[in-house]
Amino acid sequence: MAKRRSKTPARRPMSNQRRVGISFAEVLSVANRRAHDRANRRSGKREMKSVRAAIAATAAEDEGNSVEWTRRMTRWLLGLVLLPPCWVTTWTFLSRFSHATMERGFWQTAEFWYFATGALSMIGWFWSGLLQSLFLYLYVLGHELTHAAFVVLFRGRVTNIHVSTEGGYITTNKSNLIIALSPYFVPFWSVVCAAVYAVLRLTLDLKPGWDLLFYGLMGATWTFHMVWTLWMIPRDQPDLRENGTFLSLVVIYLANLLVLVSLLCVAAESPLRDTRDFAQEWLRHAATWGDTFWRWSQGLITEMLAAGKF
Repeated sequence: MAKRRSKTPARRPMSNQRRVGISFAEVLSVANRRAHDRANRRSGKREMKSVRAAIAATAAEDEGNSVEWTRRMTRWLLGLVLLPPCWVTTWTFLSRFSHATMERGFWQTAEFWYFATGALSMIGWFWSGLLQSLFLYLYVLGHELTHAAFVVLFRGRVTNIHVSTEGGYITTNKSNLIIALSPYFVPFWSVVCAAVYAVLRLTLDLKPGWDLLFYGLMGATWTFHMVWTLWMIPRDQPDLRENGTFLSLVVIYLANLLVLVSLLCVAAESPLRDTRDFAQEWLRHAATWGDTFWRWSQGLITEMLAAGKF
């Protein structure tokens, strides 16, 4: 069954309107859907999809609307359950980052400035639109390869991958929450950059300057991932709707925050010690906020009961 990773089609201008330049939304537009439809027609997947849709419709009719309602409620409840970990992780990250910046002078290190330079350079490119087609293709390629990699990790099968500047999709026999959302929290090109750097460090005697170049590339590639993710999310992505938009957004936020935490720990002088310290501080903040919420809820219940008796 084809799992299409297409983007929302852009509106076509009326015949009496003048087209004034091409936007990213228009690039990832109708052409992506047309390419997918052509592939389905060539391989006969359109008929297979229709048959499976009919079977699914029969099952849905037997079970009634309660199944869909239960599924939506479950996704909302799971999203709400993940909100406290999001808050505690955010609080802990800001605390650790401010501590590293103010007391350890992290912002004065060469590694930080190279990372920041790479990040600012990518932000500048994104707003300028330079080499738009090249970077658009790299984004679509990384997006679909991330989908494919997680399909393989979950023991699925990828039978087709389509990548172009007009969009992309994969054809697979398996999909779940992690597979659908993986491109939104895995910085694919940062992973590639780290893997290449690790191989070079193991095989060659690199000078210290290469370490700084690596931090610059990590800043650029991670920012590339973030700006595209932030740009894509508001555009009605099928990947988000597949598992519920609210739950998907919560998972994407928490996962990206954990990636940022990992980068902060790895950039420290003692990554393992900093990771352990972060985990311990997270538990302390979780206990503190949990106690605060418990006391607040108890006071609220007491006031409501008192008001009811009065």
